[in-house]
Amino acid sequence: MNHASEVPGRRANAPSLFAQDSPVTANRPNLFFVGLMGAGKTTVGRSVARRLDYPFFDSDHELEARCGVKIPVIFEHEGEAGFRDREEQMIAELTGRTGIVLATGGGAVLRDANRAALKANGTVVYLRASPHDLWLRTRHDRNRPLLQTEDPKGRLEALYDQRDPLYREVADFIIETGKPTVAQLANMVLMQLEMAGFTFPSVEAAPDTDPVAGQPAQDTHS
Repeated sequence: MNHASEVPGRRANAPSLFAQDSPVTANRPNLFFVGLMGAGKTTVGRSVARRLDYPFFDSDHELEARCGVKIPVIFEHEGEAGFRDREEQMIAELTGRTGIVLATGGGAVLRDANRAALKANGTVVYLRASPHDLWLRTRHDRNRPLLQTEDPKGRLEALYDQRDPLYREVADFIIETGKPTVAQLANMVLMQLEMAGFTFPSVEAAPDTDPVAGQPAQDTHS
């Protein structure tokens, strides 16, 4: 199993991401965000994509657009297994693109096929937050099926214990979210990529008018 170093760092013993036989190219790499619900994958990913002038995708949002219903409705009618099947197909499609920023669902790493697709087709950033911080960010959100229990905080702790090793397995970088704003986290992501030798076209500082730049990081779904 590969392990990413805490920031700064990259996946231990990982081959060059820009090797000639790699699907990732130095001038147009894919960036994939993983982490638990509420970690900030969507907001930070969108901010990074804006800075890079990359198209941004959220796998949960893409699933909702394709199905025409919200994630909780998919869970209700097809169960988690049915949702994961749809998610796996969506991850395969999105990771096959070139030059995108993708925010994955919190449980995407549960499937072997998804982890393989993420590792093979881009650079993976794990946005890590403590279960307590995640609970504070998500405790009023009714759009997260896995947290509709009598003990959502305990559920988050269990999900963290289950998924943290999988996030670390696929991650090239681990960013501790803590209290930084979206703009600060986006800066941290880009700084670590640049320190590792990545080059991106037209990287700009976060504008003062960015509507989410001064807000705490938080996901809209999982």
